[in-house]
Parts: sequence; structure tokens; C-alpha cells
Amino acid sequence: MTESFSPLVIEDLPPGLRQPILLAAFQGWNDAAETATSAARILCKSWSSRRIGEILPEEFYHFGLTRPEVRIREGSQTREIRWPANEFFLSREPSLPRDVIVLLGIEPHLRWKTFCGHILEAARRAGVALVITFGALLTDVPHTRPVRVSGVSTDRELAARLQTGPTRYEGPTGIVGVLNDTCRRAGLSVVSLWANVPHYVSEVSNPHAVLALLRRVLNFLDWHMDLGELETAAAEFDRQLDRIVSQKPEVARYIEELERRHAKTEAAEGEFIGEVPGAAQLIREVEDFLREHRREEGQK
Repeated sequence: MTESFSPLVIEDLPPGLRQPILLAAFQGWNDAAETATSAARILCKSWSSRRIGEILPEEFYHFGLTRPEVRIREGSQTREIRWPANEFFLSREPSLPRDVIVLLGIEPHLRWKTFCGHILEAARRAGVALVITFGALLTDVPHTRPVRVSGVSTDRELAARLQTGPTRYEGPTGIVGVLNDTCRRAGLSVVSLWANVPHYVSEVSNPHAVLALLRRVLNFLDWHMDLGELETAAAEFDRQLDRIVSQKPEVARYIEELERRHAKTEAAEGEFIGEVPGAAQLIREVEDFLREHRREEGQK
């Protein structure tokens, strides 16, 4: 009798984990300015996490849309194929009050319910009692305001501890929304944290948004991390935008209009209040300016 194949591969899951949390972030629709995955990677690095498993990609991706990549193996001339990866990393950092499993992945194209079922199975094997998902969405908020973190939770107390603002968003969702629903239906506590990213700087990393997600989780875990490097990057991000505003009056007017609208009323989560005339062109100019400035800085 042939054994059934499972794309879920758990290689090294030690027994006796301390009330583990599963924290998940995915590249793609849920990851504006790569905010969610950047925050998750920083946590993995800070906690010296090690890889313990993966979900194999064959059943879940259209490889004509998300292509595997050829890489030269470090220290050799061997060429190898890198496939879309969804990998589990475990941290047993002694100073953390609980063990943490981080899932870093890419939003799949196919069989989302099956895909989420495998995540749920990995959580079951590890004894996970809480899932936290990271997301980031583009909104028409000005960069001059503090980053708002909205979210949903199956538990009001958890939502309060993680300081999430309420959301009444209705509309298209991504793999994060489906995973949250899968956890809820299975009776597994889940909190979804979403950083609001200004839509006119969507193509470059936004350190303020990354910091907003990290601080929520670090406060929840009562764990200190040196965020100095990110705070420096956030200050430089602000300086670059201030430079744009000083040189381009039309950009300054656009941001002032966003500030006025934002002061009057908050938009429903994930919706745009409406663009001022020429906004699309302004967005391209801002992002081109930031990319060019970073290239210049890198050449110094």
C-alpha cells in the first residue's frame, strides 16, 4: 500500500515547547512595502531562530507566475534552483516567556484551504495555542501621522493587549485573512495585526510601519529588542520625504490635502478616501526620487 504524500515537512520539532506562539507573514498581497515579512525576518534574526520545517510548493503555486530562481551556491560554481518557500523557524530564546515559531512564506496561488490546513496541522503538532499574523495594507494616510495598526482577534483581551485599532473592512482578502478564518473555525486563538502604509510610498521599505508591528509583539511578549538601527532608518526615511516636499510643491499640496481629510474622518480599513488630481503621477515621482536617492547613497 502506497503511503500518502504530504507537502508539510516537519524536520526537527523538539518536545516540551513552552506555550508556543505561531507568528506568520507572507510576501504578496498582504505585505505592502514588504512590511510584514521584514518585521518577521527581524524577529527571526534577533531570536537566533532555526529552521524546523516547510510546506513544499508544488501543489500551491503557478510557477509561470512565481518562478523558481537559479542561484550560484556560495563558495562554489554549483547552480541550484530556489523554489518559492514557506518555512517554519523555531526560537527557544531563554529570555522570552514563550517559545515562538515563525512562518515566513509567499502567498500561494492555489488551494488556499488545503494550504492553511497544513499550517494548522503544524500548529497542532507543536502545541500552539495562539497564532499572530502580520499584514500591511496601502491606505491614503499621510506619512506625517503615526502608523496605525489595525487588526482583528478572536479574543477581546488579546486585541486590547496588542493595542489593535478596530476595523470594519469588507472586501477582497489574502492568505492572511483565510488563515485567520481557518484558525477561528478550529477554535484556535488568532490575532491579525495590520500596519497602515501610505500609498504614495508603497514601493520602498517603510521602517515606521515595520517598527509599529514589532513594537506590538515585543510589548505583548514583554521582551526588549534594540531597535536603534530601524529607528535610524526611520529618521532617514523622514528626511528623504521632507526633501521631496521641500523641492516639489505639488507633493507638499498633496500631503496637506491628505492631512486635512485625515483630520476630518478616518477611512474604512483598506479604502481610499479619493485621490486628488494627478495623484498617480505624484506617487511615481515620490518613489522614483526615493529609489534614486538610495542608489546615490549606496555609491558613496
